Amino acid sequence: MKLELKVIPGAKRTMWKEEGGVVKVYLTAPALEGRANEALIDVLSEHFGVKRSTIEIVKGLKSRYKIVNILGL
Repeated sequence: MKLELKVIPGAKRTMWKEEGGVVKVYLTAPALEGRANEALIDVLSEHFGVKRSTIEIVKGLKSRYKIVNILGL
């Protein structure tokens, strides 16, 4: 399953929202040294109930707009 996301790092709290057909993931982790990407993987694994190893950021490692592939869904 491929997802297109917009990530907002440095938010006050971690949450998942769908606004206007766009999935936004708010993360408390800053966008430094890949911390926001790791937090994103944690949030997605918890939300979908899959292991972290099944989630891969396909595009957008250094962008707020990301394409994520989740195996097994």
